[in-house]
Amino acid sequence: MLQLPVLPSSSVGSPNPRLLCFRDSSSPPSQSVRSHSPLNPRKTSRVSLARAPHGHLSLRCRQSEYFDQQQRFASSTSSDNSSSFSPSGGGTMSPKVFVGHSIYKGKAALTVEPRAPEFTSLDSGAYKLSREGFVLLQFAPAAGTRVYDWSRKQVFSLSVTEIGNLIGLGPRDSCEFFHDPFKGKSDEGKIRKVLKVEPLPDGSGHFFNLSVQNKLMNLDESIYIPVTKAEYTVLISAFNFILPYLLGWHAYANTIKPNDPNRANNANSRYGGDFEWSR
Repeated sequence: MLQLPVLPSSSVGSPNPRLLCFRDSSSPPSQSVRSHSPLNPRKTSRVSLARAPHGHLSLRCRQSEYFDQQQRFASSTSSDNSSSFSPSGGGTMSPKVFVGHSIYKGKAALTVEPRAPEFTSLDSGAYKLSREGFVLLQFAPAAGTRVYDWSRKQVFSLSVTEIGNLIGLGPRDSCEFFHDPFKGKSDEGKIRKVLKVEPLPDGSGHFFNLSVQNKLMNLDESIYIPVTKAEYTVLISAFNFILPYLLGWHAYANTIKPNDPNRANNANSRYGGDFEWSR
């Protein structure tokens, strides 16, 4: 699993996103409060196409001190991170790291956070993927100037397929996802969530609009936020990077050993791996 260095002073739920390694599109509000909660992504979806080592120049910015501290911490802990936990059981559990990205606008804020996949241990000592990871979107309405009411936030979890739809979305395309957290249960239909991503009229980006109908709480709310081309590009770049990790493929890649004599005999016959090339 990807391990990212963080400052020792970082803490979960800090109101300043930069302390959680957030890279925001604008300065974070001083009074915002964020909570983290997991989400069971039971859902259906509906999609419609609609160094310069010898240089003499330097650059300083408001966050330079933060990144300088981060680099020093990374260099002091690089040896520890090399033994990060993997489902193969060959490493040790590293400290949990929280990362994300936030976009703040006048009427709402959007936070995007990855959630790791889950593995199940088998009797043989191996591990099997039991649940794919996902990306959690958190929408919070504005409660004032540069202040957001995170107690009224609404969440929406993107599956790997839905992430793929967003990655492939063109500048004039739109898509729509429908989720029912109680799909297949007795309370099916009592909570309905619809996420629409549509192009802005002037072509400068996309609208993210989350509508939530909760009959259990008598709630009907819609939160929308415009996302510029640059902000959307950042999101897509992050999605492209994290997607293989959400699938758990990094864990498999970490177990590959070129000199393993048993590798050829470990192909899964369920998928015909033993037979295709031996015919």
